[in-house]
Formats: sequence, structure tokens, C-alpha cells
Amino acid sequence: MEKAWLEPDEQDVWRGFLRMNAWIYDELERDLRTRDGFSLIEYGILAHLSEAPRQRMRMRVLAETVIVSRSRLSHQIARLEREGHVRREHCEDDRRGLWAVLTERGASALDRAAPGHAARVRSLMFDRLSDSQVDQLRGIVDTLGGGRPEQGGEPE
Repeated sequence: MEKAWLEPDEQDVWRGFLRMNAWIYDELERDLRTRDGFSLIEYGILAHLSEAPRQRMRMRVLAETVIVSRSRLSHQIARLEREGHVRREHCEDDRRGLWAVLTERGASALDRAAPGHAARVRSLMFDRLSDSQVDQLRGIVDTLGGGRPEQGGEPE
């Protein structure tokens, strides 16, 4: 018979993980909004587009990559589009499909935001861990599925 509750030590680890995750997310969100005017999701969208072939991704793949619903992604893309950071293009091979494309303005905004964001990530996470702990964390993340290979925008 399966246990109905977590053991006390499992519960402590689980709740600590949730608190840590929420705290880091909130800190990064606040920092990006204050410094660069982006939400963490919007920054993630720009970053993933910058790394994709031809700096574009299918909307459905982008939603999976930044871990948001398609409707939430559509809302975020609309805001980024109004600011001139991305544009949407219809897919030639799929009438219903759309590409999200990083614009030059979006790439410039990302270039300005990235150093501060990277510094904040380091200060909240990597500066607090030894090299050995970073390796252990990488192993844990990979084991739990966070190290899944990401799907790109299109074949190169």
C-alpha cells in the first residue's frame, strides 16, 4: 500500500524546495521588472528566441520551452510585440501555425538586460554554492527531468 503522506524529512525537503524556488523566482522577477521592465517570462522568451535558429521559434514550442500555457504566451508575445521586441509571422507550411521572431530592438534590449540578470542569478544561486554543490545540483536537476534537451525553432 502506498504511503498517504510524505515522511517528515521528505516534507521538510519538499517545502524547502518550494520556498527556495518561489524566493529565487520572485527576486529575479522583481530585479528584471525594476531594472529592465521585463517579466521573467518575457526575458525567457527573448533569451530563447535569441538562441534559436534564425532567432525564431514556433509559438507552441516556445510555450513549452518557457513553461507557460499557450494563452499566457500569446499575452506575453502581444506585449513584447507592442514594444517592438518580437513580431509574429505565419508559418509557410502550416496556416494555423505562427512563428515568434526576435527583432533587432528585442535583441538590443536583451543584450542590455542580460549582464544584470546573469549577475543576479549568480548572486542568488551560484555564488552561494561550491563547485561540488553545483555539480550535485546539476545531477539532481538532470535526474528530475530539468535537463531535458530543448526543442529548437527549426532545423538548421
